[in-house]
Amino acid sequence: MSSFPPSHPVAPETDAPTLLAPVARRSFLRYSSAGLALGGLYLAGCSKDDTTGPSGSGLIDVGTGDTGILNYAYALEQLEAAFYTQVVAGAYYTGTASAAEKAIFSDLKDHEIIHREFFKAAIATGRITDALMPDFSGIDFAQRTTAAGSAKMGVLNAAMAFEDLGVAAYNGAGRFISNVDYLTLAGKIVSVEARHAAVIRELMTTNTFVASDVVDTTTTGLEKSKRPQVVLATANNFLMAGSKLSANNFA
Repeated sequence: MSSFPPSHPVAPETDAPTLLAPVARRSFLRYSSAGLALGGLYLAGCSKDDTTGPSGSGLIDVGTGDTGILNYAYALEQLEAAFYTQVVAGAYYTGTASAAEKAIFSDLKDHEIIHREFFKAAIATGRITDALMPDFSGIDFAQRTTAAGSAKMGVLNAAMAFEDLGVAAYNGAGRFISNVDYLTLAGKIVSVEARHAAVIRELMTTNTFVASDVVDTTTTGLEKSKRPQVVLATANNFLMAGSKLSANNFA
């Protein structure tokens, strides 16, 4: 396994028009959840969380050690990148997306593709397939939010589920990483994922960018974490047979 590729320089950005409130879109993504993200990755990895997960055969196991955790992250980034690519390709829930929402989803797509390619380049040996097949049959890409009486999730509901799951996944995986450089880089990525989660929640309902279902608001003030097997029990609902995953070495 090779070391992580060097980070790419960040091009200067200018703030776009505000998003439904005085907080500018790019400023929100840039600053929210940034300061505590790395500390949260360390500490949430030591907190109590769910420990049950999927079982059975016919699953792609992510492997062991640091390579296994990198594969785990790579799989989740493949899934998120595929989701946002389909959102953008489907014209952002046709006819109802604002210009600000379109810009946000375009940014999220680009971020997740960068994350996906980052992990692909980092895992020189023992990498899982580069072509996990998503199953988005439970998502209605024409609906902004879940329609009343619909069995399918709206785009924002699905995005919130993916982003909240991703943050909990990185936080829960921190305890299994041995290489401190990998842990630092994972902390940087989870800070971005936390901003994604926050902005999606703001799109759902203004001034609700964080809530008690994802942050322990009563005692620690830290983001909640989930262990790999628990995360994959949810993620597998969005993967086709033959692409479903297990993390048998990370109980």
